[in-house]
Amino acid sequence: MLASPEASRFVLVTQAHLFKPTYPKSKEKMIGPAALFFHQGEYHTLLRKLVQSSLSPDSIRKLIPHIEAMAISALESWAGGRVINTFHEMKKFSFDVGIFSIFGHLDGKYREELKKNYCIVDKGYNSFPTNIPGTAYHKAILVILESLRMASIISFTFREAVVDVEYEGYIIPKGWKVMPLFRNIHHNPEFFSDPQNFDPSRFEVAPKPNTFMPFGNGVHACPGNELAKLEMLILIHHLVTKFRWEVVGSQSGIQYGPFPIPQHGLPARFWKESPAA
Repeated sequence: MLASPEASRFVLVTQAHLFKPTYPKSKEKMIGPAALFFHQGEYHTLLRKLVQSSLSPDSIRKLIPHIEAMAISALESWAGGRVINTFHEMKKFSFDVGIFSIFGHLDGKYREELKKNYCIVDKGYNSFPTNIPGTAYHKAILVILESLRMASIISFTFREAVVDVEYEGYIIPKGWKVMPLFRNIHHNPEFFSDPQNFDPSRFEVAPKPNTFMPFGNGVHACPGNELAKLEMLILIHHLVTKFRWEVVGSQSGIQYGPFPIPQHGLPARFWKESPAA
């Protein structure tokens, strides 16, 4: 297990050819050997370009009005003071955005069928372009980078040594699994002071290289990271400017399934903010 920026870069970027992407067998069987994640070399590069062409900032910019409409619709459905499962509702919103970005306006019947099957797999599987300091956009980029640091979407990743590899005096035998631990790096006080404290201002200064990897790193980094950040930004904008909320009960802990999620889905009530007189 690797918990240093240098080691993670060694495995994922500079010497990536020495390690092949891998998952536990159960997950590999579910994803299938043809998945983008498991390929390397020229074929992987070609396939990734095809995927990323539809998820680049220029491509997803045209999705902004549609994502905004979905965000407003989701928030409106939460309003009224009833208790909702925040975690489940956020997953539903992310799913709807993902489906739209891939299929466009999908017939409701097919979308529900796809969602039902996705939930089965999920259980088993375990924009403005300018970033000016002081603007609302800049501050929001900082409700998002800090959130990704504290609760990384990808806690770690798997690689497998394809040959015997030497790293700083250690021998990693061929066939051994290597796990760069992103969460450990993000919570290391050597790189982020007082790491348990939520402090967006820490990103006013760029973090040290290879210390902030919420979507992985290297050629197998998550290709949908720009879409994920965009939908977060739009939803949070409408949430904090037009709605108020309160967490129900004292359930503020963390549970694992196997990745950390809010305890009991973070039950909460939402209200739409009354317009100022």
